[in-house]
Amino acid sequence: MDLGDIMKLLKDPKALERQATEAKERVAAVSVVGSAGGGMVKITLNGAMEMLAVEIAPDTVDQSDIAMLQDLIRAAFNDASAKVAEAIKTEVSRSMGGLGGLGFPGA
Repeated sequence: MDLGDIMKLLKDPKALERQATEAKERVAAVSVVGSAGGGMVKITLNGAMEMLAVEIAPDTVDQSDIAMLQDLIRAAFNDASAKVAEAIKTEVSRSMGGLGGLGFPGA
């Protein structure tokens, strides 16, 4: 998006709003998987940072070491949330050019 496109959007607030809405819809459709422990724990998040799924390899569960499992879940969530933030930045940048980042978490 060049300066001319940005100026055109600023003159047409409806177009800017429409483009922002479309970008938010695409961001909401983002789905990423974060993992920890070499894939022993996997978490799927959407673009709204909601956890969609948790997968735990059966051999990961050791009743004597619940703390390790908790650490793996936290690490997998953080890995997935970092990937969502990057996907959001990419999408907003692609959609909004120099106006990106307005109203998007992690952007």
